[in-house]
Amino acid sequence: MSTVTPASLASEVTAALATVVDPELDEPITELGFVRSIRLDDAGVTVHLRLPTSFCAPNFAYLMAADAQDALRRVPGTGRVMVLLDDHHDSDRINAGLALNAGYRGTFGPEAEDSLDELRRIFQRKAHTAAMERCVMALLRTTDRNLDELDRLTLGELPGGPHKEALLRRRTDIGLGIRPDELVVVDEEGQPVEQAAVPLRLRYAKAVRVSVEGNAHFCRGLLATRYDGEPLSTRITDTRRRAS
Repeated sequence: MSTVTPASLASEVTAALATVVDPELDEPITELGFVRSIRLDDAGVTVHLRLPTSFCAPNFAYLMAADAQDALRRVPGTGRVMVLLDDHHDSDRINAGLALNAGYRGTFGPEAEDSLDELRRIFQRKAHTAAMERCVMALLRTTDRNLDELDRLTLGELPGGPHKEALLRRRTDIGLGIRPDELVVVDEEGQPVEQAAVPLRLRYAKAVRVSVEGNAHFCRGLLATRYDGEPLSTRITDTRRRAS
């Protein structure tokens, strides 16, 4: 039987948290500095999260904390999983709900929206739109392709690299195909865009991308200001007993 060492467990925990994204900023919480600390001990793993302000939207805060908890529970050998949100006006409520596995509506009661699923989907669509624009504009800058051809552009025609990989992930998130013959420029529902409508679609996509990137930059600044003097990297503490 294989043994999970403390060192490898720490790496797996960090990797699991890296799969959790801020739904509005479309970046991993690990890269945004939102993971304040990871503590490994013989009982399990405890993770503290922090956000740029104490009044960040409770639904976003809960979504990230719950996603972090779910991601950690999928890591073999973690034991007990605790995710705690620090310094938020709803920290006590969110932390209690997570500990009880109460879900969003169980945590916030009548104040909760019917479901977080639609909220998640809204921001997944925005992430896809921004990723689509990055790929298309990179193609236009580096090849002789022009706007008149973009309604027929397929995934197979995009060059490989981080932008394409991100686009494929975002398409998968919202249920779009990733076959090489799939069209790149599509609307919010994944339907083809007519040639005449492509410029308008790309202008909208650029506005979405700029907004997402601008918000991420703004939040990084708020976080650095709020925790001035505290490292924004994740503090990892490992007190697990080493196997003999």
